[in-house]
Amino acid sequence: MEKLLIAGAIAAGVVIMLAPICIPILHKLKFGQSIREEGPKSHQVKSGTPTMGGIFLIAGIVAATLIQADWSPEIFLALFILLGHFILGFIDDYLKVVRKKNQGLLARYKLFGQILIAVAVTFIASELLTDFEPEIWLPVLNEKIFAGSLYLPFMFFVMVGASNAVNLTDGLDGLASGCMAIAASCYAVICLLTGHNDLAIFCAAIVGACVGFLKFNFHPAKIFMGDTGSLALGGAFAAVGILTRTEILLAVVGFVFVCEALSVILQVISFQTTGKRIFRMSPLHHHFELGGWSEVKVVFVFWTVGLIAGIIGLSLL
Repeated sequence: MEKLLIAGAIAAGVVIMLAPICIPILHKLKFGQSIREEGPKSHQVKSGTPTMGGIFLIAGIVAATLIQADWSPEIFLALFILLGHFILGFIDDYLKVVRKKNQGLLARYKLFGQILIAVAVTFIASELLTDFEPEIWLPVLNEKIFAGSLYLPFMFFVMVGASNAVNLTDGLDGLASGCMAIAASCYAVICLLTGHNDLAIFCAAIVGACVGFLKFNFHPAKIFMGDTGSLALGGAFAAVGILTRTEILLAVVGFVFVCEALSVILQVISFQTTGKRIFRMSPLHHHFELGGWSEVKVVFVFWTVGLIAGIIGLSLL
């Protein structure tokens, strides 16, 4: 427990130390967030707020993990997944913010990068982890299903789903960082209960970094994490689920992320097939904003739902 607390403190400390240095630099470089015109009108005031804060957020996680955790194969894989998605997110942000390309990194290239990460992780895990089998654990039933050759596509689905879901959640000040701090706290407990102590330290580092980031990201935000941070955090979330073999549990603990992603999928399907929208706007947090909720209220309600979902996830374990 002491190592977890120290890891969280180190990660938070790194973020709090780097943010006051990086934010003015990002301002000077004009690495500001572009706000889409079709979004809520109240968000237009955020245009120009520095983004790519994920750079120092992820730096805090990596520093704390390397200092406190043993350099085990699991930690190597967790950091590999984290940094792989960090690179994809950084390229996406760089193209959008610096090169002014609205689309950023094209979806096919992003998916290709995630496929490479999934293939590499499967290969490395099968070589380095003696107990790594292509099996999927089912909560409640407490049964394992042998997936065989289907496990790689399943792992890819988990990584893509988690990284993109967290990315979609990052639409309000403090929403994604707060929800991730809650989800990672729950997974730190799950890691301890399943004997993955080093991964628990990794999760504690995520919690500390996200809490430290909230000091600058909560409303009114002085910095956004950008895809640099959100894709990496989503990748890290997928990593702990995959390495603890509790992939299905990710959907329970990360219920808020799932709802955000589903709202976008359902909105697109409905509009393309019927011409009608299910929600006032997607992702889901915008639906409640346009319904009259303040941004802060939406964030606190979503945090509460995330906490309840985390408790349910722990009870299923």
